[in-house]
Amino acid sequence: MTEAIEQFFLETVGKELCVLFCSMLPIIECRGAVPLGAVLGLPWWQTALFSVAGNLLPVPFILLFIRLILKGMHSCRIKFLNRFAAWLDRKIEKNKGTIEKYSYLGVLIFVGIPLPGTGAWTGTMIASVLGLEPKRSFLAAFGGVLLATAIMMLVSYGAVAIF
Repeated sequence: MTEAIEQFFLETVGKELCVLFCSMLPIIECRGAVPLGAVLGLPWWQTALFSVAGNLLPVPFILLFIRLILKGMHSCRIKFLNRFAAWLDRKIEKNKGTIEKYSYLGVLIFVGIPLPGTGAWTGTMIASVLGLEPKRSFLAAFGGVLLATAIMMLVSYGAVAIF
C-alpha cells in the first residue's frame, strides 16, 4: 500500500514537486523537505531551491490574512475551529516573547532554528499577530528559511558533499 502511494506521487507529481509540497506543510516545512530531497536523490541545489520556494509560498498569505482567519475561527460555531484557534493562540503566546524581544531579528532567528514548531508558519503568524510590518517580516522569514535550509542541508547532505 505504501509503495503504491509512493509510486503514485513520484510518477505523477515528480521528485521536485514532492519536495516543494512537503516544504509548504506546517511543522514539516524545510525540516522535512530537505531530508526528503536527499532520500529521493535530488542534487543538493535542487532540494534547496524547491525547499526554500515551497516554505516561502504560504508566508505572504499568513502575514496578510491570519488575523482575519483567527477572528473568524474564534467566532465560528464549529467547536473544532474554536479549539484549533485557541490552540494557535496558545502557540503564538508561548513563542511570542522571542520575537517581541528582538523584533525582526527575532523572526529570523525563530524561523531559522530547525526544530518542529519554529518555522515560517509559526514565525510569521506571531509577527502578524504582534502587528509587525509585513514586508520586513517577510524578509526576516526569508532569511530564517535560508538559515534553516542551510542547516538542514548540512545535516542531510553533509558539508563535504555541498562544498
